[in-house]
Amino acid sequence: MDDPNPSQEVLLRGSTVSPGLVLGIVHRKDYDLSKTRAERAPRDEVESELNRFRQALDDSLEQLQDLKHRLAGRVKPDDARILDTHVTYLKDSVFIADVENLILGEQMRLEAAITKVVGDFDRIFRLVQNETLRQSAVDLRDVGIRVLRNLEQRAAHAGDVEPPPQEYVLIAPELSIVDMFNLANDRVQGIVTAEGALTSHAAIFARSMRIPTLTGVEGLLDTVQEGDFVILDATEGCLRINPDDVVRQQYANGAEQRPEPEGDDVPEWARGELRTHDGETVRVAAACGNLPEAEQAAALGVGDVGLYRTELLYLVDKAPPSREALQHHYGAVVALGSNGDRVVTFRLLNADASLEIEYLHPHREGNPQLGSAGIRVLLERESVLRRQLQAILAAGGEREVRVAVPFVTDCGELRRLKEILFEERFELRKLGEPFQEKIAVGAVVETPAALLGIRDLAREADFLTINLDSLVQYLLAADRENAGLTAHFESLHPVVLRALAEVVEVARAAGRELSIFGVTAGDPRHLPLLLGLGLRDFCVSPATLREFRESVAAVDTQAGAAAAKSASEGSCPADTQSHVVGYKHGYARP
Repeated sequence: MDDPNPSQEVLLRGSTVSPGLVLGIVHRKDYDLSKTRAERAPRDEVESELNRFRQALDDSLEQLQDLKHRLAGRVKPDDARILDTHVTYLKDSVFIADVENLILGEQMRLEAAITKVVGDFDRIFRLVQNETLRQSAVDLRDVGIRVLRNLEQRAAHAGDVEPPPQEYVLIAPELSIVDMFNLANDRVQGIVTAEGALTSHAAIFARSMRIPTLTGVEGLLDTVQEGDFVILDATEGCLRINPDDVVRQQYANGAEQRPEPEGDDVPEWARGELRTHDGETVRVAAACGNLPEAEQAAALGVGDVGLYRTELLYLVDKAPPSREALQHHYGAVVALGSNGDRVVTFRLLNADASLEIEYLHPHREGNPQLGSAGIRVLLERESVLRRQLQAILAAGGEREVRVAVPFVTDCGELRRLKEILFEERFELRKLGEPFQEKIAVGAVVETPAALLGIRDLAREADFLTINLDSLVQYLLAADRENAGLTAHFESLHPVVLRALAEVVEVARAAGRELSIFGVTAGDPRHLPLLLGLGLRDFCVSPATLREFRESVAAVDTQAGAAAAKSASEGSCPADTQSHVVGYKHGYARP
């Protein structure tokens, strides 16, 4: 039964400590030291409280030593030495004596005694201007929290309190090194705090460990509840609480299977020019759908973003995103990477009625994929298009940005888009705002009409890019979301190969850059045929980059060309499949 009162998404913003994207369940740690009750222990339980203290200290020291061992080689040596400070506090005779004196002299419960000692120290040193002393107060607080957590864990083992979940996004009042790991020293998924300095030891550690972390989030503790589902986009600086299924899926597509960073440098496997087995150069750009994916591509040394899908910001709120929000987002994408020659190609909003964006599609459509979609709906809702174009124009800065136009059927759509671009440049000039004077306009080749009119489009567009997934879908009338039709995408139909060969030939004759993207395009089974047809520019998800590079390096393009020619002359997919198998077992050079 559906929930009659489904929770509404709430969006909070904060300051990025460590970028990254994570989706998960909330676990709250509300250690408000100023509100802990000063409970008393009976005289006959004082010795037991002292023993609990010694056990918790031993547990904490053991955890820190284990953590140092686990992090060896994974974080910078200077960052790892932060843990030595915490070890020193756990052994500090003044700290230990102060806690024990409160237990012995005032019969305080251990938790209350630790809280008072840490709280007193914290209040004193937060009043001074010396940043080192302030950091000392934070470090002692972290040590106190670690000891309190170990006490809590022992209580959980005894069945007195509920144990925390195994994986979670941690919500806490302040940023703490303790918050980056559970008590088994397994990393938490992400951290969001109401307060915390961007230069603190904890912030340095979060960046070193690449744990997505957001701090300074106003209203956090009043808004987020235990067990809430959240999307922490620390790169974008936002936390989405209880988003709907559509938004979850959009973010999940960017978070799934993203390779773990392998240090500050580009990993060895991602370096160098990509060549086929017989020496043909293949150019690789990134295909991304959100900022963390673009960041991952930059970390892997991918020079250009060949396709940036722009749908995400239009799905997260009911109202259209503001120009400021779009410009901020696009500017962040453009700014990634150190290469001044880096090019980012933004695909304009590609939304059909199935996405249920009310200001684009106020009424349901019987067949959304053949209805108002891509450039068609943008030209029907020009205000949405103009706002997006203004944001792209203004976000470019000194780096080159381009726009790819989705769902093109004829040159009239490209011409109208260019007219609107001219008008929006004029408007920005009147406002005195900086913008890119010239932006290349490309056509996404994905409809049968675009194929039939490819010569006209090649003359009108500055570049061409093939959406192979959509092209197969429309050419073969096969819904790629229909599990019963997946066979249509598993081997390239001869008709599809003929269409691709035509596009390659036309683009070459017109001197137009031609790239290709899509899951089908990156499939290792298809690469020999695609490379054999002459395709050399691919847009690839960072998550699949390693497999793609390895697959390309194994291809002999001459053998692939022979296989592609024979396969395209076939009459059904089985003919294509036989040539793929033949390539693997005979055509490829060793």
